[in-house]
Amino acid sequence: MKVLTYNTLFGGFDGADRRRFEAQIELIRATKPDILLIQEAKNATANGSQLLFQMEQAFEMRGFIANAPHTGQNTGIFINSSVKPLSFETDSVHFHHALTILKLDVPNFEKPVTFISAHLCPFGTHVRLTEAYYLVNYAEVQNYVLLAGDFNSVSPYDPDPQGLNELPSHFRTRYVTSDGKAVDKRTLETLNQAGYMDLGHHFGQNADSTVPTATYKDSEFVPFRSDYILTTKALQERAISYKVIKNDLTDIASDHYPVIAEFH
Repeated sequence: MKVLTYNTLFGGFDGADRRRFEAQIELIRATKPDILLIQEAKNATANGSQLLFQMEQAFEMRGFIANAPHTGQNTGIFINSSVKPLSFETDSVHFHHALTILKLDVPNFEKPVTFISAHLCPFGTHVRLTEAYYLVNYAEVQNYVLLAGDFNSVSPYDPDPQGLNELPSHFRTRYVTSDGKAVDKRTLETLNQAGYMDLGHHFGQNADSTVPTATYKDSEFVPFRSDYILTTKALQERAISYKVIKNDLTDIASDHYPVIAEFH
């Protein structure tokens, strides 16, 4: 089972310019994930879900979208034909954007696997911490659960991002404690404490940043790991690889690098 998570930056569109979207299609076709979790699926369900249908055709996958009514930055999960959906839920009440929850019957897994695509609030550590406590409820250690997406948070396993003090204060405040003296790592600490296992840390690649990409170096980010694949212990034991995908395509396709993991 191959799983890809990707913050696509406005769905790959810059106004009417769809070059980034086409680059994302090329990447997804090349990596051939069984399950694709996306964030910022902007306009996917507008105009009768016209873009969603285009994405399904281009990816050759079936899509499930959680609408984010307050921000328009939807989350979603796409699946290939080898996996079967069992249930589909969304949550836009307790999250700044929205949460997509999809339970799947996956070949060679003896029980269902629950996938959660998340995009936590970019603006405040206290908001993300509240969101994390809602995510805690899904961390049933005996079950197969995978939580992935853009958490906009620094892990306690990772070094403090370099250059935070050079960021404008309204960007720097997103990542530090209320007194401004330390990097706030409570969101990932809470998820780890609840039983979510960090695959980047598990495979010794937790220092590999996912933002910003080469094209977006002069943005609101300093280099750090913002995108995660977390699993319950039961699913982590079946993980065989983890990688942040950095190449010519992903340098230009978004401001986030995608992350891929494989399970036996």
